Amino acid sequence: MPREEPAAAEAAEAASARNARPSRWRMLRRDRAAAAGAVVLTVVALVALFGRLFIGDRAQRQDLDASLRPPSLSDGTYGLLGTDVLGRSMVARLIEAAATTLSVAVPAVLCSLAIGSALGLWAGYHGGRRESVAMRIADVILSFPSLLIAVVVLYVFSPSALNLVLILAVTRIPVYLRTARAEAAELRSRLFVDAARTFGTPSRTIIHRHILPIALPTLLTVATLDFCFVMLTESSLSFLGIGIQPPDVSWGLMVAQGRQYLQTAWWITVLPGLAIVLTTVSATVLAAWARIATDPAQRWRLSLPRKRRAAPAAVPPETIP
Repeated sequence: MPREEPAAAEAAEAASARNARPSRWRMLRRDRAAAAGAVVLTVVALVALFGRLFIGDRAQRQDLDASLRPPSLSDGTYGLLGTDVLGRSMVARLIEAAATTLSVAVPAVLCSLAIGSALGLWAGYHGGRRESVAMRIADVILSFPSLLIAVVVLYVFSPSALNLVLILAVTRIPVYLRTARAEAAELRSRLFVDAARTFGTPSRTIIHRHILPIALPTLLTVATLDFCFVMLTESSLSFLGIGIQPPDVSWGLMVAQGRQYLQTAWWITVLPGLAIVLTTVSATVLAAWARIATDPAQRWRLSLPRKRRAAPAAVPPETIP
């Protein structure tokens, strides 16, 4: 008997290790599309953060003798993707534009996420007049197209990166406010919230410790998708000439500057447009994966083999006797 107890304990440990929930890193590696999207976004983020340290002033350096050179391996690293009409390196300008585009999209999304989520959770938890006021504010903002508001405001005021961030942040607040309000309104009637309220827990603590952790995965998924919309909006405004202004450069501005050379120098427009498409598609795919990975009721699907993942089961496998 004493020999059987260690063997049983080892078998139990082995079984628990096999049945342990896989890490998110492992689940991400199993999903090829999401893993590819994560790699693309990581590369874009690293280029935007550290690319300027290596290119120096290459993005603004002009060489009229090298005007409209096509992509070539014979002109070195900076000539790999060709040059624009002023002979500026497309590699350097794409790196510079990545930093500018993300410096507008990321702060706008973070600001709208923080403000909208805080107002939505507060309004959804308390309900009543507070909820009605918050929802009417959201309705007023949503009654005007966000792109139209940005066009009018940036036309009246000077177009700049700061004004662009502020306008995009304000116009996207209702998205998070409505999402957070719906989550909080559904969670405030749960048993664990009633128990916390019975023990005298303050409302702020209940929202922060009990409601926010459950609503956060949904809010982050919405933020990832909204990042695509904000980046496309910034590119559209820059394309129209009321967004990022020269000598600064963004992907949308590069598309606008190269549209008249589309037939003779396609790379000036196609390359920044391709960068916009790859970034937005990668963020969309990663958001879809993150929504499942952060949902306890759906996370188990990512641990299934790839062939079985397409056929959804009725219940998680660990609940089947």
